[in-house]
Amino acid sequence: MKKITFIITTCLCFSLSVFSQKSQKPVQKFTTTNKKITVYTTADNTKLRLTPTDNLSFTASKQPVETEVSVFVEPSKKFQTFMGIGGAVTDASAEIFAKLSKEKQQEFLNAYYDAQKGIGYSLLRTTIQSSDFSSGSYSYIEEGDKELKTFSIDHDRKYRIPLIKDAIKTAGGKLVTYATPWSPNAFMKSNKDVLKGGKLLPEFFQPWANFYAKFIKAYNKEGIPIWGTSVQNEPMATQTWESCLYTAEEERDFLKNYLGPTLKKEGLGDVKIIAWDHNRDLMVQRANIIYSDPEASKYVWGMGFHWYETWTGAQPMFDNVARVHEAYPDKKLMFTEGCVERFDDTKYQFWPNAERYGTSMINDFNNGTVAWTDWNILLDERGGPNHVGNFCFAPIHADTNTGQLIYTPSYYYIGHFSKFIRPNAVRVSSAVSRSYLLSTSFLNTDGKMATIVMNHTDNEITYNFIIGTEKSIVKIPAHAIQTLVY
Repeated sequence: MKKITFIITTCLCFSLSVFSQKSQKPVQKFTTTNKKITVYTTADNTKLRLTPTDNLSFTASKQPVETEVSVFVEPSKKFQTFMGIGGAVTDASAEIFAKLSKEKQQEFLNAYYDAQKGIGYSLLRTTIQSSDFSSGSYSYIEEGDKELKTFSIDHDRKYRIPLIKDAIKTAGGKLVTYATPWSPNAFMKSNKDVLKGGKLLPEFFQPWANFYAKFIKAYNKEGIPIWGTSVQNEPMATQTWESCLYTAEEERDFLKNYLGPTLKKEGLGDVKIIAWDHNRDLMVQRANIIYSDPEASKYVWGMGFHWYETWTGAQPMFDNVARVHEAYPDKKLMFTEGCVERFDDTKYQFWPNAERYGTSMINDFNNGTVAWTDWNILLDERGGPNHVGNFCFAPIHADTNTGQLIYTPSYYYIGHFSKFIRPNAVRVSSAVSRSYLLSTSFLNTDGKMATIVMNHTDNEITYNFIIGTEKSIVKIPAHAIQTLVY
């Protein structure tokens, strides 16, 4: 009897094993065999703007020597799954968009959201109530209405909602959209002002949590699905504009006791909650406090961060992104805001502005970031409108006097990523042999690899582009960025 049971069990295990092997598709190994490399280049002091510049082949590679510059890609070493790249539709962007001719509006929409004609944005951030990039402060409720009976998003229906809908349509019907508050209403805050910091008063924790739910439901009803929300824009900064302060412990407790449970209770438990949403400098401490509390952590999708820690004169703290990722690998990382501050209309074509984008994006992706969001998608010839005079750059500006669009180098640098790295791509190992170059690589779902290489030096560089035992020789101009698609 034991022998018969053993035979039956063995046959059954063998049959299941065979069935399992037949039902599983073999994993396709990336190969360079018979592949060509299309090189797209944007370079200073040239007319090259996302321009196809080379069509190269792979040849056998031998050991590179130390006098050569090399870029190494290892497709078998895979990391995070890419979510998307986009920008913020602020009131300022929407107001300026409305002033454009129909022809220029379509050009603008195609430039950002059409993957063929433009750079294929797949992500969108917007504000809950006003920010500094609005013509003035405003609210969705009447002041003092703690029960939110007067809640209405009618303000947004004039400019912002139409632009968001146009963007979604141009992007093919889908844009991952998330929203962020800059400040609760004045009556809810310790300083009785939507501007200049202040804190959310304890008696308004629940009404304010309810406010997020009302906003999300209102936008969902408009046909704009809200994928996620962050707790607070820049919770450690007392700004002259709309702002509100939370310590790490205060944000943790508001998340744990009010925002998370409220969204779940309101049937919005699938809406992702983003913590921090401020600079890289303090992100490690914020992650340690929030993620070490299981009750708070369970509501948090991941952490958002900005690049403005350089206001002190210090260098960008890219390593802090890596520290959070290695300590909390189950939580996502999203760059939620960056722009070039202090607008100057003589610097529309100032190349270091674009290189700031390229440097940040490559480092942030290599440190585990899954998504990257620029700030205003459009501003006017003054870097606004902004109701407190905080004028900044956008990748595209509109001259409201002439009706023309002005494309800055930053637009093209962002496009080297967003156009060629598509949602659900997977980052693979990419490294350089010299600090003259920066590089990152992603394998798209269609099997095509996109490798971005940036040269921030004053010299043209010839480099080995090496994948396993194959290589190609590539030239990159001074102060240039390239995307290699193969």
